[in-house]
Amino acid sequence: MSALLHDRVTRAAELRPDETAVVMRDEQLTYGAVEQRSNQLARQLIDHGVRSGDRVCLLQPKAPPAIVSMLATLKAGAVYVPIDIASPAARVEKIVAAADPCLLLASGEASQLLSQLHVDVGVVSVAGAVEGAQSGPADTDAYDAGRLPTISAPGDPAHILFTSGSTGAPKGVVITHAMVGAFLDWALPYFGQRPGDRISGHPPLHFDLSTFDIYGTLSSGAALYLVPGDLLLPRQLASFIRDAQLTQWFSVPSTFAYMARGDAVSEGDFPSLRRIIWCGEVLPPAVLAYWMRRVPQCTYTNLYGPTEATIASSYYTVPAIPRDEKAAIPIGTPCGGEDIHVLDESFDHAPPGEIGELYIEGDGLSPGYWRDEEKTREVFITDPRTGRRMYRTGDLGRRDEQGLLHFVGRADSQIKSRGYRIELGEIETAVTSVAGVAECAVVAVPSEDFGGTAICCAWASRPGVELDPRTLRGSLSQALPSYMLPSRWLELDELPKNANGKIDRPNLRQKFVAGSSDE
Repeated sequence: MSALLHDRVTRAAELRPDETAVVMRDEQLTYGAVEQRSNQLARQLIDHGVRSGDRVCLLQPKAPPAIVSMLATLKAGAVYVPIDIASPAARVEKIVAAADPCLLLASGEASQLLSQLHVDVGVVSVAGAVEGAQSGPADTDAYDAGRLPTISAPGDPAHILFTSGSTGAPKGVVITHAMVGAFLDWALPYFGQRPGDRISGHPPLHFDLSTFDIYGTLSSGAALYLVPGDLLLPRQLASFIRDAQLTQWFSVPSTFAYMARGDAVSEGDFPSLRRIIWCGEVLPPAVLAYWMRRVPQCTYTNLYGPTEATIASSYYTVPAIPRDEKAAIPIGTPCGGEDIHVLDESFDHAPPGEIGELYIEGDGLSPGYWRDEEKTREVFITDPRTGRRMYRTGDLGRRDEQGLLHFVGRADSQIKSRGYRIELGEIETAVTSVAGVAECAVVAVPSEDFGGTAICCAWASRPGVELDPRTLRGSLSQALPSYMLPSRWLELDELPKNANGKIDRPNLRQKFVAGSSDE
């Protein structure tokens, strides 16, 4: 199979042109329509001066036209940059400036955002009215819908995903065709995706996980069901899975916890569902047990991996309902073409059971950060033992006696208080094991007390359950030493989430700094 992402989709379209490819609410596109429209738009982009290696920023909501735009950009030999149009204009402007695009592909929903951007870049509308656009959908229809000649090579960038940077400026992770293709070559046979599958598209398009949803689905001849961004309530999401008769649901753990907390899943629910996959955060074992009891026919797979290593680098399919709800779920073993090392400060392998930093090497490694050689050199390093290129994840982990990898937490979430080194992830695991806790997050903030750092815990209770800090502290004291017990507590109806659906930890830190209760 071709390593070029758009060629994989073209092959599926040639085999089943009349089958459904992309669905969102009442809008559906067949494989034939996706192929023809993306070919037409690609020629339109080339007419607007787009050339091999150029960047094209996509200012569009998650919808079928955005999928067409991605494929069209690739067919023109260019690199697409998906942008969250709900982000503040100042942040979007930074991303557009950093990407240095030759063109913006926009939809009507981005009109207000576009009016706030101070960028001198041409605009093409792909859906709806966009003021100042040089051309639009009616112009696209005039172009030839036939197949285009191959322009790109597998090692060329396919897209750039901008993530939060420690300096406050978003950093762009370069993702090549070959990187995504390598993951698909492992994942599609492993998960058994095939024509007839109905697969969720839940993450936003600027989020790494969506890459698997899009290209995994469309290269296997399945149907991609895009989850509307306004479906936020637990029972709305459950209805979506049920009504769409999904066979695969892939999301972040916060979503699974949210749905469990709302008790949105019934016994024997989602009869069509065969696979449940999560990635991006730690899924509390109690939440997993909730799902496995109610949807027993599914396989449940935990994926682990940073954006810099493309979608995921390790996997663990859970063999049975967790018996110990205090034991975190392993991240398992490396995916095909990948390797993960647990190394100490001397770059020696940490013995089984010992905590070290996780380093990834293999086919999924990014060439680096877009136009940021210094940051690239900082985290994409050469293994001094083997000379191979590795990505320093900043994550802590360990390998157990069976060889399975376990995620312990972020290296930068390790704090020192009263002379003790404390891993906040360990405290979170203990809190989520307390009966009645739906979700939690533990953060640290500066303090003037003896330790110099205050450990802060925010939590949400399950419906009908009443918990207070004294009760939580009492339960935790049975599992953690006194120096690891949080001193500040905050109960919320729901923990704040960022645009990717992950717990918004900076937001929580601000809440605690602004003032929370001490116990």
